[in-house]
Amino acid sequence: MSVAERLSELGIELPAVAAPVAAYVPAVVHGDLVYTSGQLPFSGGALPAIGKVGAAVSAEDAQSYARTCALNALAAAAVAAGGIERIGGVLRVGGFVASDPSFTGQPAVINGASHVLGEIFGDAGAHARAAVGVSVLPLDSPVEVEVTFTLA
Repeated sequence: MSVAERLSELGIELPAVAAPVAAYVPAVVHGDLVYTSGQLPFSGGALPAIGKVGAAVSAEDAQSYARTCALNALAAAAVAAGGIERIGGVLRVGGFVASDPSFTGQPAVINGASHVLGEIFGDAGAHARAAVGVSVLPLDSPVEVEVTFTLA
C-alpha cells in the first residue's frame, strides 16, 4: 500500500506546510534522507495552546499536539522530497516538551508523534528517538518535533 493510500485509509489529510518563524527552511533533502526543522503543532495557522505541559497544558493534550507536529513534519518532508511517495520511512524523531519543573512524562507526550508515524509507515516507521524536557519553546509552544525521514 502506498503512503498516500495509507493516509487516506487512516483519514489523515496532511496540512499545508507552515511558514518558518525564523531564518530556516522547513525541510532539506541530503542524500537519501530528509531532515525536517522543528515543527510546532500549528493547525489552521495557529497554535492550539501555549504554555508548559504539566501546568497550563495537560499531558494528553500535549500528546495530541505532538501528533500534529509529526504530521506537519511529514508534510514538510513530502514537499522537500517532491511528493509523499518519495518518503520511505522514519529514521529518527526528536521531541521537545516545554515542561513544568515537576513534569517527567516527556516520553509519553512524544509518543503522539511516534504512534502516528508508526500507523502511517508500519515497520518502516520504527525509529530512534529523543524526548527532552525544556524550559520554553518558540512562541511558547508546548511541544516541538523534528523528524529525519528516509527516501523511498
